[in-house]
Amino acid sequence: MSPPRTAHKGNKAHLPSKPCAVCGRPMSWRRAWAKNWEQVRYCSEACRKHRNRAAGQTGELHDDT
Repeated sequence: MSPPRTAHKGNKAHLPSKPCAVCGRPMSWRRAWAKNWEQVRYCSEACRKHRNRAAGQTGELHDDT
């Protein structure tokens, strides 16, 4: 018999995770993100579309007079 495996298919406990830049929810590593995990910032398309919320509305006009 082979020894029991600790990292079986479907076990996400050992995968890396990081918070979404907009909503702060933890994102688990996905195979589709394997090549660009360092650049992944948003957990969903909805958060990506609302990314200005996280940046503090960088498009605001400032009155310097």
